Amino acid sequence: MIRIRGRVPRRVLSLGLPTAWGAVAVTYKLTCPLAQQTGFEARLATSAVFFAVGTGLILHVRHALLRELRQIRQVAGAAQSALLRPLPPRIDGLDIAAAQLSADSGASVGGDLYEVIATEHGVRVVMGDVRGHGLAALGTVAAVLGSFREAVHDEPELGGVLRRLERALGRHLRERARDDDPVAEEFVTVLLLEIGRDGDVCALNCGHPWPYLLSGPRVDTLTRADPLPPLGPFPLPPELQPMQCGFLLPGETLVLHTDGAEDARDAHGRFFSLPGALAKAAGENPQAVLGSVFAGLLRHAEGSPTDDVALLVLRNDRQLHRASGARGGDISGSAARARPATTYPQTTTHL
Repeated sequence: MIRIRGRVPRRVLSLGLPTAWGAVAVTYKLTCPLAQQTGFEARLATSAVFFAVGTGLILHVRHALLRELRQIRQVAGAAQSALLRPLPPRIDGLDIAAAQLSADSGASVGGDLYEVIATEHGVRVVMGDVRGHGLAALGTVAAVLGSFREAVHDEPELGGVLRRLERALGRHLRERARDDDPVAEEFVTVLLLEIGRDGDVCALNCGHPWPYLLSGPRVDTLTRADPLPPLGPFPLPPELQPMQCGFLLPGETLVLHTDGAEDARDAHGRFFSLPGALAKAAGENPQAVLGSVFAGLLRHAEGSPTDDVALLVLRNDRQLHRASGARGGDISGSAARARPATTYPQTTTHL
């Protein structure tokens, strides 16, 4: 009841002010002797009165619309914060930092999603990107993340988790179609990772950029294998065999990202070099890596990226002896990843 009473004066004022302005104009026209005259001075005074009334109405409507827009953005921002809840700085021996930057100026709402959860099957990670950005993408983000948070505990295999995400997305799109919301081209890119206690990494990728591996001054792509198609337009294949990606050894870092990080351009149309920015932050903790990359990206895009950007940084900070047995004398670890490395001079950039 208190909330209702608090809103009544605001609503009365919102309706009463335009009415009062209109009443002033009508009263002036009907009762003021000056308004009945036809001379130049009288017409000038009448025009000034109606101009003032019109300006007041326009300013009032503009103020009301801006206030409503601010309220909508606040609600959307709260929903985004609830969906992309802050990650703890450490999960099962992995140091973590994550952040999202929306392309909608002032809205703080995007179509990117990420989550890290420790389970009995290992630490499971999702990074995804919903087609489009802004308020329309929130429902899809909620459907995919909600399904992931349940499936990672229930499904012993990573393929089972991905199938659960596919079914959740399908239900969501069918519900939107019933509401006459066009979803013909709706899709979501999804990257699933599972990191075992020994650092063993396996992945399932549906159309998402592969993460980067930071090992000392080296910046490598985790793998260059072709991903599956994005979720939505095409069904998943009958067999889903996770890809073995080697080991994330102590001190090594994985950086998951959405394509907005590498699609950002400067005024001359040049793309942002994410590997170069990561190399400058080599050896830093995840939070420093995150800050350095975002600072460089915003400078490159002059503060206005054209697409949503999300980054998730995972660093293996487990004790060395836990992974030494897994690597041993063979070449199954990071040194065995047969892919070209990009090495940059080491410098450090802070926000």
